[in-house]
Amino acid sequence: MNQSKSFWAVAVFTIAYTLVAALVTTRTSNAEFLLYIGVMVVLMLLIGVLHLRVRLSTGALWALSAWGLLHMGGGLVPVPADWPIAGEIRVLYSWWIIPGRLKYDHVVHAYGFGVTTWVCWQGLRAALRARGVSNPAPTWGLLTLCIAAGMGFGALNEIVEFVATLTVPETNVGGYVNTGWDLVSNLVGALAAAVLIRAFATGKKKGPPSMGAAL
Repeated sequence: MNQSKSFWAVAVFTIAYTLVAALVTTRTSNAEFLLYIGVMVVLMLLIGVLHLRVRLSTGALWALSAWGLLHMGGGLVPVPADWPIAGEIRVLYSWWIIPGRLKYDHVVHAYGFGVTTWVCWQGLRAALRARGVSNPAPTWGLLTLCIAAGMGFGALNEIVEFVATLTVPETNVGGYVNTGWDLVSNLVGALAAAVLIRAFATGKKKGPPSMGAAL
């Protein structure tokens, strides 16, 4: 499957589950998730524009789509009555995978902003190539910028959740401690992504030195 077909396959899959989520949200009158679906649609459009300019890898596109699906499921899929949860809203986002230590929410944050860091690297690499760097290497300096960018997008996500608490009567956002653990999870995901990017790059056969190696 060529890159264009891959992009449209991801787009159709993502639009399909977003429409299903919107239908469920409308039927349940979940005002909080209506806001998140609106944000999701905006992000889909922005990722489409980014892809036209950067040509994200097929793996990154599917990883982003999977993140969206995990997010939709997190707020809409109920969990059994005997599963431990945080708060009173019995959905996947409230589920303690390891009681008192690891929530579904933490996993989605780490995964999502790890993927975001990967996408930031692909964008930075494309920008360097456009400026004459033929083979940009993922040095720790460049990866630190990508980690910071991933964390920045994570902070933006927390702002969206804060807006939700101000505009929607009842939310499942959580308090200050929840926000802190969200940020920690974002950092873990971003660091893991950077390590993997570096490991896969150094594991490949090295070509001739390039300007990117000095950055």
